[in-house]
Amino acid sequence: MKAVVLAAFALSIPAAALAEGRALIVGNSTYARTIDAAGAGRAVQAAETLRRLGFSVVSSRDLDTAGLRQALSRLSASAEGAGRLAILLEGHFVHSGRASWFLGTEATGPDLATVGAMGVNLDTVLEIAGQAPGGALVLLGGDDSPLALGAGLAGGLGPLDIPQGVTVISGPIGPVADFASGDLGQPGQSLAALAAAHPELSAEGFLAPMVPFVPAPGTGEAVAADTAAEAAAWQAAQASDTAEAVQAFLSDYPAGAHAEDARKLLAQMLSDPHRAERKTEEGLNLSRDQRAQIQRALSILDHDPNGIDGIFGPGTRAAIRDWQLAQGTTATGYLDAGQIARLNAQATRRAKQLQAEAEARRAAEERQDKAYWAQTGAKGDEAGLRSYLDRYPDGTYADVAQARLDKIEAGKHAAAARQDRAAWDRAASKDTVAAYRTYLRAFPKGAFADAAHARIRRLTQQQQNDAAERKAQAAEAALGLTPFSRRLVESRLAALNLDPGKVDGVFNLKTRRAIRRFQRANDLPVTGYLTQVALVRLLASAGN
Repeated sequence: MKAVVLAAFALSIPAAALAEGRALIVGNSTYARTIDAAGAGRAVQAAETLRRLGFSVVSSRDLDTAGLRQALSRLSASAEGAGRLAILLEGHFVHSGRASWFLGTEATGPDLATVGAMGVNLDTVLEIAGQAPGGALVLLGGDDSPLALGAGLAGGLGPLDIPQGVTVISGPIGPVADFASGDLGQPGQSLAALAAAHPELSAEGFLAPMVPFVPAPGTGEAVAADTAAEAAAWQAAQASDTAEAVQAFLSDYPAGAHAEDARKLLAQMLSDPHRAERKTEEGLNLSRDQRAQIQRALSILDHDPNGIDGIFGPGTRAAIRDWQLAQGTTATGYLDAGQIARLNAQATRRAKQLQAEAEARRAAEERQDKAYWAQTGAKGDEAGLRSYLDRYPDGTYADVAQARLDKIEAGKHAAAARQDRAAWDRAASKDTVAAYRTYLRAFPKGAFADAAHARIRRLTQQQQNDAAERKAQAAEAALGLTPFSRRLVESRLAALNLDPGKVDGVFNLKTRRAIRRFQRANDLPVTGYLTQVALVRLLASAGN
């Protein structure tokens, strides 16, 4: 392999290589039922330029939708194995904001529902071009004459979803036709440079500034066809894993056996803005446990990775970018060793801070709990006990208060008149708001009136919370907690003196109460069911 000055990065392609190119040109100037697209017929003049550049060209004028689809179908069938593709379309374009269409000559007043039958979707055109990444050019020349369009459509091109390795140049019909038939054939110039010389044109997609569309005369012809040397050079370029190395290989072997693979790899490299960062992270060989730890750290720092499973999907990448933005660094979505160390250190500090905040809140809650108990339940009367339970259903004295109320109700039951007691038993057996209201209508000052009012409040609140509880249950179920994980949760709750009951992996009423106490102390939604955030916070400081 001859020496190459890397600063040049010249991509040289002799005519033999360009002979495999395929091109489709369509100029729709005459429309049967709408305004003609003036000048679109000039598109066919570009055919001679493209043929001179080694393309096999199909050129047509005034195609209806069926003809457009047939022409694109033939191009797609011949695209496989073609090193380069060029597509030039001139005429009327319309868009919906999300998609764009090139209209056939029979189009008349299309709307969003009918445009698919009156033109071809540019997403299809671009996907066909994407079969030759790094060697695909799409030229779009549009007429800005106002068209009669139905609901949901506007004239012209909308945003395009351009595949990797495809260059799109667009603009008015005349300048696009002139560019395709003239400047496009200039040797030694990249498409980026050629388009930049025409401010009336827009260039998007794959724009490699150092890769000429047409090689400079005489370049690339002095390289000997040494198969062994080429194979070694290709292996070295791949091992180097840089765009510069691949461009240097193509400069030396523009028509070699690996040239097409090299052009595709180059397109991929140039279209991935964070390739170096991705390769750096891949080089760390992070285990699944290490990835899960990173997700836990992100969650503790309020950057939701959308699951802690050791798999870096879109949610985790977005969380990493959010964290990087918060650090004032480039948001790539990929981590290096230094960033991982910083992330874990921040998460450790935050976990300790959260634990301290939770302990402070829990201590304040306990003081308020005890003070309110002294004002209400400690006196032992029914009103005070119910007042305490209404405010602190999971409080320190909740079990004591409920036991005393049960004893009071049992005493009332024994002393109550037979009819009052029978009515209460009927209401309690049904345990519904309607049943307790029926009891109160019959015995508004009955022995169990306070109990009926309290139960109505509790059931009404429970009905209001049912939907939220079902959602909370589903969120906890989605965590997929194993029996071991559940026992770990119970052990952690016990270590925090939250009294979850027996550590057996079964979440009973006492466990739910302990979870609610933990959520309240950590300023989380109080449901009694675990979320990813609650679980991460609960377990984060277990080793501290």
